[in-house]
Amino acid sequence: MDKKDELLKIFSIRLRTMLSKIEFDYEKLQEIRLRVNAPMLVIYDNNEYFLTTQSKLIKTDADAYIISKNEIRETMEYISNYSLYAFEEEIKQGFITITGGHRVGITGKAVIEDNKIKSIKHISFINIRLSHQVKGCADKVIPYITSKENNCYHTLIISPPRCGKTTLLRDVIRQLSEGNEKRPGLTVGVVDERSEIGACYMGIPQNELGIRTDVLDCCPKAKGMLMLIRSMSPRVIAVDEVGSGEDIDAIEYVMNCGCKLIATVHGNSIDDIRSKPILGKLVRERIFERYILLNNQGGVGHLEEIYDERGTRIF
Repeated sequence: MDKKDELLKIFSIRLRTMLSKIEFDYEKLQEIRLRVNAPMLVIYDNNEYFLTTQSKLIKTDADAYIISKNEIRETMEYISNYSLYAFEEEIKQGFITITGGHRVGITGKAVIEDNKIKSIKHISFINIRLSHQVKGCADKVIPYITSKENNCYHTLIISPPRCGKTTLLRDVIRQLSEGNEKRPGLTVGVVDERSEIGACYMGIPQNELGIRTDVLDCCPKAKGMLMLIRSMSPRVIAVDEVGSGEDIDAIEYVMNCGCKLIATVHGNSIDDIRSKPILGKLVRERIFERYILLNNQGGVGHLEEIYDERGTRIF
């Protein structure tokens, strides 16, 4: 099943028919947002569009198609295969991962029990984020983060939102795991808290992460890092969007165990990260050996600069 079929089958019949008439390049389709009593939004090639009843994408919402409550309900039935109960644990996290690794974010009325989210009911807002794997996007990065001793450096990928940090991390994992004729593959452990890296569906990664990679899906990063160290003996651990106090404690534990870490964080520069009250400590202590900075000036995932632990630019 190709990406188009994977995507269209989850929508209500009417929306499916409308979307099928548009000649999308599905590699450039990023998000589709449905909101009750609001226009349908499509993020395509980094631009925002509204969908009309004539199956056209327009820049203004004057003639946009308005999403009804029934279309949200019908779409959720297809997403869950008529069994929302089967996805109860994922719904607590606010998303469902579907075939192909695409992530469906959902919001509505949160059901709270013992100060924890038990479920979400009256779902009225849906955000479908398409999973895109760009093999080879880490080609320029790999030589700077791998050492002559057939290992890699502790690396922090810094990027503003929507600049491709998870896409880059995914390909870094794949290339480190696979190895090549010059560099043996490494055992990589991935803590995929929001199912964005491996995009696991029924426990199986939908994205290629390499033959030596183990994935712990839907697990908090701090707990997952410790579990992988104890159970899977990774040479490298990879995580997305670190920042909490628990994350930092786990990172220090991982590094003290001799395991290398590849992580991402939202930010605009090393100074930006250094100023953060928790993560800044690791920067000031020169714990990370490589810093990779991304922006979207040359398109999503544009490699801006690479620095070593001293803050010296090496790319």
